[in-house]
Amino acid sequence: MLNATHEELLRRAKELDLPTQHHIDGRSEAGDGASFAVISPRDGQTLVRVADAREAEVDLAVASARRAFDTGPWPHLAPAERGRILLRIADLLEERREELALTVSLEMGKPITDAYAIELRAAITTFRWYGQLADKLTDESPHTAPDSLALITREPTGVVGAVVPWNFPLTLASWKIAPALAAGCTVVLKPSESSPLSALLLGRVATDAGLPPGVLNVVTGDGPVAGRALGRHPGVDVLAFTGSTAVGRHFLRYAADSNLKRVWLELGGKSPNIVLPDAPDLEKAAATAAWGIFFNQGEMCTAPSRLLIHSSIAEQVTEAVVARARELRVGDPLDPATEMGALVGDSHLGKVLEHVTTGLDEGARLRVGGGRTLTDTGGSYLRPAVFDRVDPGMRLAREEIFGPVLSVLTFDDLDEAVRLANATEYGLAAGLWTSDLSTAHKVSRALKAGTVWVNCYEEGDLTVPFGGMKQSGNGRDKSAHAIEKYTELKTTWIQL
Repeated sequence: MLNATHEELLRRAKELDLPTQHHIDGRSEAGDGASFAVISPRDGQTLVRVADAREAEVDLAVASARRAFDTGPWPHLAPAERGRILLRIADLLEERREELALTVSLEMGKPITDAYAIELRAAITTFRWYGQLADKLTDESPHTAPDSLALITREPTGVVGAVVPWNFPLTLASWKIAPALAAGCTVVLKPSESSPLSALLLGRVATDAGLPPGVLNVVTGDGPVAGRALGRHPGVDVLAFTGSTAVGRHFLRYAADSNLKRVWLELGGKSPNIVLPDAPDLEKAAATAAWGIFFNQGEMCTAPSRLLIHSSIAEQVTEAVVARARELRVGDPLDPATEMGALVGDSHLGKVLEHVTTGLDEGARLRVGGGRTLTDTGGSYLRPAVFDRVDPGMRLAREEIFGPVLSVLTFDDLDEAVRLANATEYGLAAGLWTSDLSTAHKVSRALKAGTVWVNCYEEGDLTVPFGGMKQSGNGRDKSAHAIEKYTELKTTWIQL
């Protein structure tokens, strides 16, 4: 539990020793001296200036990772030993949990209670889970003729480039790094330029935990320069990316233009949340719908941004969501009482406000919110918005907004609900509320989504994979299946 007052957290935030340099080969690296400002969305103030990677710094990080893989001990350690170091990383993340949570809140605007209880919990659990899995992986020996022996082995792929966004900076980095390290790979992490500080601290923690130099490197910079350099680098064997579909296309092109590295993509979403009249608890369905779209300021690829409600209960459910939006406490991310913090920055806030304006222009009805708030703070705050009378062809219903903006659509029968749910280029997640077991199975099968939640939303643990269909990407994070992204299958046939 985070046991601190707002005033205590403000004081501790001012005392943080925030990193400013790349983490390469187990130590800080200033690079060529170029830097960029990290702006806190809570008040619009500069936190620090951080080293800005160019191709030379990316080359340095990749060379370090390559040495650590080709000649270093990491790929050759017993899996149990790799696991022990991952467990030690988890322990140190737990020890430094408040510091890291404060850093996440400062750099991307997440409420401190969520940063501490959810973001850090996820990162710690991920390293611990893969640390425990590391020596549980097995190879295969299929039955063959008596005069031969066949072996199917999994070998670490090599150097992994990981590019992650700002909305869950430690969770999503951990989902890439932990399975890659468990498999025996080395990693170059490029965090978003909006949230580089927690990633740099993660690099320090990993080194302090005993990770050999070069096994995890962190370079900070923007996508068009540092991200592009990593995506095109011939020394990178695998690229794992979470972010927008548009940027995902760039990484596929980078791979085609360089060494045909494998590219794993976890991209955008426009997730439907279907509420049927026989939902076991309509009040819970409405509360969960509100929580899902407003949690993390709506800055989630899985956010249930399309609420599909049967027409017979549409007004009842919509009014409950609107009531929750009205009472939601928007405020300083460092205040433990805050329920929704700041959007990541003014540029992103402006894009979300454009979607609100477009929704009104297209004829949707704004039931609540949608305007800036707390303007005297200098931060990027928005009142959560709910639109109804949304037509499936409107941009509100088609485009990922990545903010606390909910679109309500209605349907009259189950077939129409499924058609509406699948009427999107994305296929990341979906929700369904029903008491009928047969309906739950049939609709779950019909929905084109990598994850379907029934009578809940955003539930699960590390045992299940996460990823999307269609233009929401390929490959899977989480679970033992994530190891597949960072290993090569080798067949060895021995004639006896």
